[in-house]
Amino acid sequence: DGVELTGTGSIADRLWAKPSLAVLAIDAPKVDDAANVLQHVARAKVSMRLAPGQDTAAAMDALTRHLAAHAEFGAHVSVQAGSAGSPSELTTSSRAFAVAAAAHTEAYGAETVQVGMGGSIPFIADFNELFPDATVLATGAADQDARAHGVDEGLHLGPFAKACLGEALLLQRLAETP
Repeated sequence: DGVELTGTGSIADRLWAKPSLAVLAIDAPKVDDAANVLQHVARAKVSMRLAPGQDTAAAMDALTRHLAAHAEFGAHVSVQAGSAGSPSELTTSSRAFAVAAAAHTEAYGAETVQVGMGGSIPFIADFNELFPDATVLATGAADQDARAHGVDEGLHLGPFAKACLGEALLLQRLAETP
């Protein structure tokens, strides 16, 4: 309570359509294990999500320059780049998308919901660039308890079965219609 949101725009835009940084991990002693000594080094793993149209290398360079320029107390900053992928945006106005939405509505027994996703699936941007007239559909089975990308990630079989049915209906309907 009382923590203000950062950024501008709608919540959906902040979550899915704008660049963001997230600190994924910090190397530091646990509170229970900490001694009364200063740490001589600190490390953090940061994830940077880019918005469609941003240049990956330019964004990494800007982040590196920003971190170096804002290091406090004369601290030395070094950045080791990890894996990178270009941002992309999927269309929701194609015939294939409409067929997919209808197939999944039937499979789940409820109207489909479009949920914006920030994502790091590098091949999607590459695929969009190589095949600009193709429709890329990113679908999947998830539930509130999935804990996606966590060490205890899981998948309930009920939603998975519905997702499989939705994909089968999608393929059947795409094959039946020109």
